[in-house]
Amino acid sequence: MTFLLLALAVLLAPAPRRSIDRLKPRAHDPPHGTTKPDGPFERAARWDLLAACLKAGLPVPTAIQAVEMKELGQVAELLRLGADPVTAWASALDQPATAQLARAARRTARSGAALARQTTELAERTRAEARDDAEAKAQQAAVAVAAPLALCFLPAFLCLGVAPVVLGLADQFLN
Repeated sequence: MTFLLLALAVLLAPAPRRSIDRLKPRAHDPPHGTTKPDGPFERAARWDLLAACLKAGLPVPTAIQAVEMKELGQVAELLRLGADPVTAWASALDQPATAQLARAARRTARSGAALARQTTELAERTRAEARDDAEAKAQQAAVAVAAPLALCFLPAFLCLGVAPVVLGLADQFLN
């Protein structure tokens, strides 16, 4: 009997092939080599990681490459080639995601520690803005959900709650 149950369990057990199939790319996965755009929390995490690299003493171009920030790739290459920080960070000023860091980097071109502090503050600001946006969207969703409910329940409340009271009072006053 035990042997029969064991044989049945082996036959019904999931095959190892299923775990291999999970490693294959799915239709909704991005193609290899491309990434989906970062959300605000991912961006804040990248800023934190960049700040940690700078605090650890990595040079700015090496820290940018370690964090794999494609938006700052050109800046890292220019800095590595010895370009003036004002010139190197000019391309980052045009992008909204990196403009604040570029302004801070141009101000603190001589000190990596100061840039690390500015990067940490940028991460905190990015997170706070993301939380505010999420809260605003949640409040908008609450209003959007409440409007149809009010349209459905208001007539029922008037017909079943207010109308009988008004009719009862009118009947008492008219008699």
